[in-house]
Amino acid sequence: MERHSNSPMIQISPAPERQERLDGITVFVEVVRLGSFASAAEHLGLTRSAVGKAMARLEARLAKRLFHRTTRVQSLTDDGHIYYEHGLRALAELQAAEAQMESGQHEVTGRLRVSMPVLFGRHCVAPILLDLARQHPSLNLNLSFSDRPVDVLAEGFDLAIRSGVLGAESEGLRARKLVVQRKRVCASPDYLAAHGRPQSSAELAAHSILLYRRGDRINVWQLPDATGRIVDMSLYSRLQLDDLEAIADAATAGLGLAWLPEWLVRERLRTGSLVSVLDDQPGATLQCHAVWPSAPHMLLRLRLAVDALVEQLPKVVDGIPG
Repeated sequence: MERHSNSPMIQISPAPERQERLDGITVFVEVVRLGSFASAAEHLGLTRSAVGKAMARLEARLAKRLFHRTTRVQSLTDDGHIYYEHGLRALAELQAAEAQMESGQHEVTGRLRVSMPVLFGRHCVAPILLDLARQHPSLNLNLSFSDRPVDVLAEGFDLAIRSGVLGAESEGLRARKLVVQRKRVCASPDYLAAHGRPQSSAELAAHSILLYRRGDRINVWQLPDATGRIVDMSLYSRLQLDDLEAIADAATAGLGLAWLPEWLVRERLRTGSLVSVLDDQPGATLQCHAVWPSAPHMLLRLRLAVDALVEQLPKVVDGIPG
């Protein structure tokens, strides 16, 4: 093998020691990035004890304390800050090298940690990613379902599916539009027979409304006013739920009008258990994006996952057979 005369001389340790050093750097960077031994342990699939021992071995090898430790607070020493900055750059370089090497491969390997909304993820996103995993047996998927807006960078996700407008929390991330979700105002036939069918959004105030509420945030209906302009509608509701499928169930039971994604109620509309109203009035749509940490090179497993979602998600949302 040709020797690069301009390359610095590096002392190579035996293989087990090299692996332990690399593992120690990885664990250390995750502890700092996630803020605690416990969070790093969960993210890396290790026990908290294993993380603690890895940090103890690293500090012993360096003969430096990397953390200030008290009973309640854990912070970096000056040496810890220096080691973290260098470790972070080293791991970034390794990730970039991995991405470049992967670009010539057809087999997808490694772990992909994905966050997605609960119902949209379960009904629309997860089937696509699970099919990708079926095609690539060496791909390890870690799917997390939550309706809260996760911090992609701080919580160590490789990819997140976001519904709605991307805001300032998307700094440091890259994004790609996946699909536009249409929404329907709908109710059961029994409800409409008893209370009448609204002919315009202005008539909604006279009806029982089923609202989605999560914590202090209410999902405001966005429909056209008398001039046709899409506006936020302030509608009173005595029934507020934090699960869209439960709202669909309540609407099917005749408890009121619901404003729901079309993909969620498509089968109920087909069977007639729900009826769509105000179809001649355009309503607001909901954009969906894939977001991931910005990096010089995109890992093959991440790129293929995003490409699969871009290609297949519109068909799933629109009910087009695959």
